[in-house]
Amino acid sequence: MTDATSGDGARTGSTAQPTGAKGPDELRRQIEQTRSQLGDTVEELAGKADVKGRAKARAADLKDKAGAMTVQLRSSAAHAGHSVQGKASRATHSAQDKAGRAAHAAQDKARRGGHAAHDRAEPSGQHRARQGGVPERMRGAVQAGKRHPRPLLVAGAAAGAVVAAGVLRRRRHGPC
Repeated sequence: MTDATSGDGARTGSTAQPTGAKGPDELRRQIEQTRSQLGDTVEELAGKADVKGRAKARAADLKDKAGAMTVQLRSSAAHAGHSVQGKASRATHSAQDKAGRAAHAAQDKARRGGHAAHDRAEPSGQHRARQGGVPERMRGAVQAGKRHPRPLLVAGAAAGAVVAAGVLRRRRHGPC
């Protein structure tokens, strides 16, 4: 390989250095400088040739980025979850309030309807109160019970015993 030199003996090109050393110390310095430059060049070439090392470094970098993104996504998901939970809670309370108001309105309407039906059934409001609250059909039986209470008590006790016996039998044998 030949380099063009200028008239004073220096090389032309990007790294112009004198070709000759002026003494042994100058020569040692030039050798040391050349070794250093050569070492730097070898390191650069080795770094470029170390595909496995570069791949590991890139993988570590990507792993760090993925970890950061995971933290960010979890934070966003937690925030969204809290937001949805708050909205659901507000919707639940709103629905409960509406249901409560509707229930009270239905109760009030039923109460008013009951009062209206009661008022229509007894327009005077005193029909049963004057006659002791006993319907017309039953007045004779009630008056007889008042005159002769003992037979009425015996008949009531007998009816109660029959009902009790029926209940006990049904419990033992099951429904028919």
